[in-house]
Amino acid sequence: MCIFCQIINKEIDSEVIYEDDEIIAFNDIAPKAKTHVLIVPRKHIETIKDLKTEEGDNALVGKMVAVAQKIGKEKNLEGYQLTFNVGKSAGQIVFHIHLHLISNG
Repeated sequence: MCIFCQIINKEIDSEVIYEDDEIIAFNDIAPKAKTHVLIVPRKHIETIKDLKTEEGDNALVGKMVAVAQKIGKEKNLEGYQLTFNVGKSAGQIVFHIHLHLISNG
C-alpha cells in the first residue's frame, strides 16, 4: 500500500487541511516553499497517464483543481503554482496521483 493510501486510511498521521468523500489535502512533510500542500484523491490512481475517463477520473482531477482553488482562497494566497509530476522521469516519487499547491505568498 502506498504512503498516500496509508495517510488516507489514517494509518500515518498527517496535517490534513481539507477532506471530503473523494479528496484529502495535507501539508507536504518536505515543503519546497512556505505553503506546500498535496491534494490527493482517495481513489488510488498511479499516474495521470492511468486516468480512466469512463470511471469519472477526469472529473476527479477537475475537483482536485477546485480544492486547490478553495485552499488558495482560504490561505489568502496572492499566487501559487499547481503541479502534477507524471512519471519517474518527471520527478514523481509517490505513484498515487497528487497535485502540488506551492506558494511563497
